[in-house]
Amino acid sequence: MTRRHDELNRALVHGMRPVVVELAEPDPAWPAAFDAAAARLRAALGERAHRIEHIGSTAVPGLAAKPVIDVVVALDDPDDEAAYLPDLLADGYDLRVREPGHRCLRGAVGDLPVNLHCYAQGSPEITRYLVFRDRLRAHDDERARYEAHKRGLTGREWADMNLYADAKGPVVEEIIGRAGGPPRP
Repeated sequence: MTRRHDELNRALVHGMRPVVVELAEPDPAWPAAFDAAAARLRAALGERAHRIEHIGSTAVPGLAAKPVIDVVVALDDPDDEAAYLPDLLADGYDLRVREPGHRCLRGAVGDLPVNLHCYAQGSPEITRYLVFRDRLRAHDDERARYEAHKRGLTGREWADMNLYADAKGPVVEEIIGRAGGPPRP
């Protein structure tokens, strides 16, 4: 077992889960699905949600993606689970990742899964997500390069989705760097 596997086994609430990643062609329904997820989050969290943003590939028009709506929410302190987690669990979310300063939960809106990333307001990770998203939205060449890289990683079994994300990392870092975004902490 690798060091990365050990890290994942500590952070993943339900342990590693093998997955075969497949991409879907861009779907114009993805933004509306985000809007529905965001409305539910606002209802569940109220003013505790300082910011709710659509991130990930489904947030980029014209980009093939896993049909999963990725959302980031800015909270006061994601490590203070008592302040927000019961409301998210009551809304149907399941805690999947517990790391210092970050929680990831899985829910759904209609038939679409939702990955909800919780960070502290002002976290550089939120900035990185938004810089990456906005760069892909604005630059066809970056979007095409990223999609080609993702397509090269699909169709095989990964020991966990996080390892697929790790494999995308070098291209993601290059794009964020070209956009002037902050380096990974």
